[in-house]
Amino acid sequence: MRFLVTGVKGQLGHDVMEELALRGHEGVGVDVEEMDITDEQAVDRVIRQSQADGVIHCAAYTAVDAAEDEPGVCMKVNAEGTENIARVCQELDLPMMYISTDYVFDGEGERPWEPQDPCDPLNVYGKSKYLGEVAVQKYLEKYYIVRIAWVFGTNGKNFIKAMLNKATTTDKVTVVNDQVGSPTYTRDLAVLVVDMMETDRYGIYHATNEGICTWYEFACEIFAQAGIAMEVAPISADEYPAKAKRPHNSRMDKSKLDEEGFRRLPTWQDALKRYLEIIS
Repeated sequence: MRFLVTGVKGQLGHDVMEELALRGHEGVGVDVEEMDITDEQAVDRVIRQSQADGVIHCAAYTAVDAAEDEPGVCMKVNAEGTENIARVCQELDLPMMYISTDYVFDGEGERPWEPQDPCDPLNVYGKSKYLGEVAVQKYLEKYYIVRIAWVFGTNGKNFIKAMLNKATTTDKVTVVNDQVGSPTYTRDLAVLVVDMMETDRYGIYHATNEGICTWYEFACEIFAQAGIAMEVAPISADEYPAKAKRPHNSRMDKSKLDEEGFRRLPTWQDALKRYLEIIS
């Protein structure tokens, strides 16, 4: 099968292309240079020319704090760009995978978010991704919306790389300890993404690595597994200056994966171990 993959310069798009190749599928990878998703005509032309059997949409505006200052740009990419893709997929009767986020929820409480829970985003980025979900559901019946959180991969910036980088300049870091969620390793997620695209079990799913932690606990495990002596001090989110409000609760209910016969991702600790082996 042949799949058009957007955002191939990003963490997930890169790994999805590798997973497609491992399975003997053909990945047609595009980024903004090959297909600016905010350009309706370019989207129509590239998707048609690709002769793809489906679209895996990983491209996104992900600068959460910057989005507060330039909401128009964020909305144009995440909402309008996604709608442009969904519209062409409808015309060509192609299944579409849209990668979304835990940020579509308000982040309150302690109960894991279920796929059908009402959305109430806290910030511009979350709202833009939610409007992307709305567009996908407006145009398509053959769609997967996969909400993820706390993403890390080899191809790009992420929290793990930031922590390891800090270790080169300091022996003490402060990390937020009142936001709870689950990291998501793009290598593991790519396996699930391709698993899904090989089926027709469409719908909204949550997918992160198994287990939960705070950012502080995540940082402690990073340094422990990397064998780095680092003093990690816990702080509250209120003590950490950020333009965009973050969710306190990013727990995700993934039982729908079981119900539909998909494999859950390994534990985040196991994912971290494999990731550190690759980047070290």
